Amino acid sequence: MVLVKFISYLVLLIMVLVAVAFFTLLERKILGYIQIRKGPNKVGLMGLLQPFADAVKLFTKEQTFPTLSNFVPYYLSPIFSLFISLVIWVVLPYEIGLFSFELGVLFFLCCMSAGVYSTMGAGWASNSKYSLLGCLRAVAQTISYEVSLALILLGLLFLVGGLDLCLFESYQRYIWFLVVSGPLGLLWFASCLAESNRTPFDFAEGESELVSGFNTEYSAGGFALIFMAEYASILFLSTLFSILFLGSGLSSITFYLKVVFIGFSFVWVRGTLPRYRYDKLMYLTWKSFLPVSLNYCIFYSGVMVMFLCAM
Repeated sequence: MVLVKFISYLVLLIMVLVAVAFFTLLERKILGYIQIRKGPNKVGLMGLLQPFADAVKLFTKEQTFPTLSNFVPYYLSPIFSLFISLVIWVVLPYEIGLFSFELGVLFFLCCMSAGVYSTMGAGWASNSKYSLLGCLRAVAQTISYEVSLALILLGLLFLVGGLDLCLFESYQRYIWFLVVSGPLGLLWFASCLAESNRTPFDFAEGESELVSGFNTEYSAGGFALIFMAEYASILFLSTLFSILFLGSGLSSITFYLKVVFIGFSFVWVRGTLPRYRYDKLMYLTWKSFLPVSLNYCIFYSGVMVMFLCAM
């Protein structure tokens, strides 16, 4: 039984990594058409082999490391980052009986919090002032938006009355939570953009320093691992958005169409909106998202108390 679960999880990981590869191609194609150009179209049929060509190029390049870097955390941080991004996929309510998580939401929050340490380790261990600045910005941003994510989740958990993601499918059989709590859906999507350091909230990358942020000193395989971790977390957040707000279970084809649309929305935002200002980003979460999500929490808890009293 354990062997079957292990093999099932291994297949899941391979599928996620292939999805990450083709999501990068989708992003480059969409951005190309938004900017009225083709995007990658030379390698393979219509550029379909481009992600694999990029992977081969990155993993066969010489791995360099800064002489003054803290060697072990410098190398381990990208690996840990990808590990967290892949482990988190086990919380999804698969109907093939892969894993059963009654406290799946708590596991998700723990994994998202642990992801901060890899960012911090990558920036600090590089021993570069630019990497450290980028990592401080990214960590402050990620921690701030985790508070919003947790409170938005808490409001929804009051409605379903449990920490198991399987409950969301049964409670949304007749009406989506996006219809019932539309503003929370928008808040969740914006928080996911900030949590994954995506445009318009990609402040790990500094305008003034003209560098990439906490991954400035990384090249070849290390850079590829950080890149893969970011896209795996984007795909997971898109899937989670579909589970929390858009109903149908993982056995339905419409569920995957919704996931693709949310993933497309991440890219669409990147191609459309300019970068935000850092102080406005912080004001947005602490002065706008936090009060709204807290009010929803209080409102939904009151609704459930009234419902239980009526019963």
